[in-house]
Amino acid sequence: MTTPLLIIAAVYILKECFGYYLEFINMRHMRANASTVPEAFTGSVDAALLKTACDYQIENTRFAAAASMFNNVVLIAFIFGGLLNAYNSWVLSFKLSFVYGGLVFFVLLSYAETFLSLPFGLYHTFKIEKKYGFNTTTIKIWLMDTVKSLMVSTVLMGALIAAGLWLIRWSATSWWLWVWGVFLIISIILMYVSPYVIEPLFNKFTPITDEALVDKIQAVMGIAGITVKSVFKMDASRRSKHTNAYFTGIGKVKRIIIYDTLIEKVDADELCAILAHEAGHWRGRHLLKLIAAYEAIMLIGLYCFYIALKSDSLIKIFNIGDNSFYVKLLLLSFIVGIAAFPVKPIANAVSRRFEREADTFAAKLTGRPDNMITALVKLAKDNLSNFYPHPLYVKFHYSHPPVAQRVNYLGQLQSNA
Repeated sequence: MTTPLLIIAAVYILKECFGYYLEFINMRHMRANASTVPEAFTGSVDAALLKTACDYQIENTRFAAAASMFNNVVLIAFIFGGLLNAYNSWVLSFKLSFVYGGLVFFVLLSYAETFLSLPFGLYHTFKIEKKYGFNTTTIKIWLMDTVKSLMVSTVLMGALIAAGLWLIRWSATSWWLWVWGVFLIISIILMYVSPYVIEPLFNKFTPITDEALVDKIQAVMGIAGITVKSVFKMDASRRSKHTNAYFTGIGKVKRIIIYDTLIEKVDADELCAILAHEAGHWRGRHLLKLIAAYEAIMLIGLYCFYIALKSDSLIKIFNIGDNSFYVKLLLLSFIVGIAAFPVKPIANAVSRRFEREADTFAAKLTGRPDNMITALVKLAKDNLSNFYPHPLYVKFHYSHPPVAQRVNYLGQLQSNA
C-alpha cells in the first residue's frame, strides 16, 4: 500500500474503533446503573423491568457490533484488498453505455449489500426480537417484505442513478447543479406519492372508526393550525409490537398514521399529546429547516464532487487499473463518509433541540404536560428503552433527548404551569 492509502485505511479503522468504544462505554454505563430506577420513573418502572431493558439493549448492541465488524471486514477487503479493482474491470469489460454501465455497477453492489445483511436481519427479527416479545411477523411476511423492498429500492435507485448519470453525460460542466435540482424535485414528489403508493405495499391502512377519538385529534390539531384530512390506523402488529405515530403530507393538510400497537398502549389524551408533539415539529418548521439545510449541503457537496471527480488522484491512490467515473464516485463517497463522522454530534444536537421545542409546544398546546409524561413512560417501558445512555454516546447517536431527560423537563413545565 502507498502512504496515502495507508493513511485512509488507518483513519477509517480508527473511526470504526471509536464507534465500538462508544458502544462499549454505553453498555458499561447501562450495567453500572441496572439496579437503580431513574427518579423520573419511580413508581412506574421496577428493578425487574429495568434489568430486562438493560439485557435487551446490551444484546442488541453486541449483535449490532458483530454485524458491523463483519461488514467492515467485507468493506476493507473490497476497497483495500483489490476486489473493487477487479469488480470495476469486470463491469467495464461489458463495454456498456455510460448510463447502463453505471446502473450495473451500483445496482449489483446494492444487491450484494442487501444479501449479505439478510442473515443478520433474520437473526435479529426471529431471535432477539422474539426473545423479548416484540416480534409478531412470520417468515412468509418477512420474505415478502424483503422481496418488495428490493423491488421498490431497485426501481427508485435505478431511476435516480440513470437520471443522474444521464445528466452528467448531458452537461459535463454543470451537471452538479442539474442533478441537485432534479433530485430535489423527485424527493418532493416522493413525499406526496409514498403514502399512497409505496407504504400500502407493506402495510394496511384503515380509517379509525372511533369517532370520539378522531374528533379529539382533529380538535387538538385544529388549535395547532393543522387540518387533519384523515386519521388512519396501520396494522403494525402484524410485524412487531413496537409503537409509533407520524404525519404525512406537505403543508397544513395532514394525514395522520397511528400504529395499532400505539392505540392499544396509550389512552386518548396521551395519544393527543404525542400527536401534539408532532404538530410542534410542524409549527416549528423543523422539517422545512432540516430539508433546507440538507439541500444546501447537497448543493455544496455536489459541486465539490464535480471538482474532485475531474482528478484521477483516487484512481492512483487506490491502485485502480481501469479508470472509470463509477469507481471514482464510489471512492469519493467512501472518503466523504469518513470525513462526515465528526459532524454527527452537531446534527444530533440540532435534532435534540427540535425535539425539546416540540415537547414544549405539546405541553403548551394541550395544557397537560402530564399526558406526555405518562405516554413517554409507557412507551419507554413497552419498548425496553435504554434508561441510562452514556452522555458521549448520546452526542453521537441520539436524535432525541434521553427519555429520562424528557420526562424531567416536562415535569418542570408542569410544576411551573
